[in-house]
Amino acid sequence: MVSVASLFNQVLKHFPRTEFAALVKKHGAERHAKGFGCWTQFVAMLFCQLAHTDSLREICNGLRCCLGKLVHLGVNRAPLRSTLSYANQHRPAALFEDLFWTTLGRFRQQQLLGSRPTRFRFKNKLLSLDSTTISLCLSLFPWAGFKTTKGGVKAHVLLDHDDYMPRFVLLTTAKAADVRIARQVPIPSASIVVCDRAYMDFARFADWNAQGVFFICRSPFYPLYRVLWRREVRGSIVADEVVQFTGRYSSRYPQCMRRIVIDIDGNESLILLTNHMDFAASTIGRIYKERWQIEVFFKTLKQNLKIKTFVGTTENALRIQIWTALIAMLLLKWLHHLSKARWSLANLASMLRLNLFTYRDLLSWLDNPFGTPPLFPQPEQLLLQINRFGQHSLPET
Repeated sequence: MVSVASLFNQVLKHFPRTEFAALVKKHGAERHAKGFGCWTQFVAMLFCQLAHTDSLREICNGLRCCLGKLVHLGVNRAPLRSTLSYANQHRPAALFEDLFWTTLGRFRQQQLLGSRPTRFRFKNKLLSLDSTTISLCLSLFPWAGFKTTKGGVKAHVLLDHDDYMPRFVLLTTAKAADVRIARQVPIPSASIVVCDRAYMDFARFADWNAQGVFFICRSPFYPLYRVLWRREVRGSIVADEVVQFTGRYSSRYPQCMRRIVIDIDGNESLILLTNHMDFAASTIGRIYKERWQIEVFFKTLKQNLKIKTFVGTTENALRIQIWTALIAMLLLKWLHHLSKARWSLANLASMLRLNLFTYRDLLSWLDNPFGTPPLFPQPEQLLLQINRFGQHSLPET
């Protein structure tokens, strides 16, 4: 007979109820609550992400269809649309933010996301800083004004390349400039941060240099400088120079900086600025190429989770949905690491969506997702032996 609960239940076991209750008490999220707890709200919003539902009606009806299986999730009954909408509007989104960071910290401590990829020999922590814009309808989200007829929010992310999960996330309106948000991002000392040309800020570079942080940034323009000395180049490296800026940026960054020019396809050159003087120019180019992983992270988040359409129009409801999307992303990364079927994360997300309430062992399902669920044992007819006196005797055991 079936000895395991649904896949959804096995995934939710990574959120201990005692830990969740402590976070609820910390934020006072269940103050004046009448029967509808934060755990039920979290299960409903996580179901929205994993089942890829489009509205509150689909969330509530989808859970109501599985009413007999909700007890295993710690939910007595499916929520009503009005109740879930009110909770998303008034309960603090900081609860789900803390839940994401607490769960991610535990996963990293237990190394559930795998070990660090061995792409580089250096031991410095590699980080990528970038942002992605989520477009919104201005008439439905008037608080997120961006342009005359368009709204939007931005997710500013500092990606850790040890497990390709965020180390810092800040949600703002789309008007917020990336270069200003970079001043609020904490960067650990001796790490290497890679950023695009939108983060070109010599004053911030000077602060990072004083903190012992190495940076690699693409230059969008050609500031005035003088060459102190040149290094030997080979391959696609056009120039490797140690320069000092002489224009208006000389007062913001008076120290020496390394300027590397890389030929991309014969027609376009990539100009990189860095304060790292020891790595080879080809290694600097490979590190900047690794920055593409944060673009892959944004693409995966938008394509496989509900982060472009929202079930609520208030700022708090939008934040709750984005943080639950990040929690679902963490779970998918963990399942993708455990799986031996060698399928893509997109296929994993779609298969999990179709099998949320399937009763199979999670690890065996990951290895063989197309296998049949365990069958109930069929009754077996025992043979009775007849002795020479015509009496029945029990079979020997």
